[in-house]
Amino acid sequence: MALDVDSIRSQFPILQRTLPNGKKLVYFDNAATSQKPLAVIDAMSDFYKNYHANAHRANHTLADESTAALEGARDRISKFFGTTEGQMIYTGSATEAMNLVAYGWARYNLNEGDVVVTTEMEHHANIVPWQELSKERGIELRYVPVDTEKFTLDYDAMEVAIQGASLVCVGHVSNVLGVRNDIERVIKMAHSQGARVAIDSAQGAPHEKIFFDDLGADFLSVAAHKMAGPTGIGCLLVSEAALSEMGPFLTGGSIVKRVTLEDTLFQEGYAMFETGTPRMAEAIGWRVAVDWLEENIDFDVAHEHVQSIASWMATRMREIPGITVFGFPERKEAIGVVSFLHDTIQAQDLGYLLDAGGFAVRTGHHCAQPLMEAMGVGSTNRASVWIYNTMEEAEAFVSHLESIVSRFG
Repeated sequence: MALDVDSIRSQFPILQRTLPNGKKLVYFDNAATSQKPLAVIDAMSDFYKNYHANAHRANHTLADESTAALEGARDRISKFFGTTEGQMIYTGSATEAMNLVAYGWARYNLNEGDVVVTTEMEHHANIVPWQELSKERGIELRYVPVDTEKFTLDYDAMEVAIQGASLVCVGHVSNVLGVRNDIERVIKMAHSQGARVAIDSAQGAPHEKIFFDDLGADFLSVAAHKMAGPTGIGCLLVSEAALSEMGPFLTGGSIVKRVTLEDTLFQEGYAMFETGTPRMAEAIGWRVAVDWLEENIDFDVAHEHVQSIASWMATRMREIPGITVFGFPERKEAIGVVSFLHDTIQAQDLGYLLDAGGFAVRTGHHCAQPLMEAMGVGSTNRASVWIYNTMEEAEAFVSHLESIVSRFG
């Protein structure tokens, strides 16, 4: 399937926007959140206009339609990720999904002296929950370092760190470097030690087709909003074995069979973890997003498109005086992220100057401060490419960056 970028772009209304300063928007902040096709926006609006009601709460027509849409979305989305609906728990975000691993599995299975392994490369969502659990339970927390010359994980160090571990938590793709970690190798290493494995795939799912059951991970977190879906929803995919070891995280309505003044009997499986009013509109929007992706995108072709643009940008940016590009976006397995700094223009200032040209990029530590520390910087600017970006946008970006450096560097 060829990637018809013009057709794809026509389905994203925001990409036609002109900014208040008269510049046409060029959106290079996709690692933070992707834009949404009109089909997703329309589906959510249709729900609110025509059959909005609380799912799983009543027997009237609207409630039945809402419930059918919510559970139909679960079935469709879980199949998209290569598993079954029983293995998918709706969450509010990928961050909430990683917290669910910490508080719904680790809190029930780990005690003082047990070992959790994570890495310097992680998003804070895959570091902070383990730090908090360490304070609460006295678990040992080990960090696998980043090789700052190769800009990859130090897999030799991981072989050592993983010895005796109970849980290994690794990001699928770095949101700062765009490097795709060898999660298959990590899963194999972890399971050889009898450890469970949690993969943070917030950055991986928009770029790579995931087949959860074949992958063999015990947990995998996803955020809908980074893959053409709405904000406010994600999921945790869980193996049957790991799900059987979990207990309630957030408690209240919906997740119970019976409540007395003395005790509560909880639902089983994914139903134990979805308390309160469900994310109905968001689930409907996400279902349409995965339908849209399958109808419009071949992930291998899309990866080649994204990687070629990011590779070209990184190569050209390295030629601009004072610009440092972190990592190697030119690698074939890299996933569309170019993090960079200028040696005299402060990162926030550079972000404002790029925005003045219409270019939306991220500036900051990207919720990855340990990685920033390992790289010896406080923040970076980050341009991140997705399926609707074009080489013409990349050329305009590099040209504008050259003009900024020429004038202010």
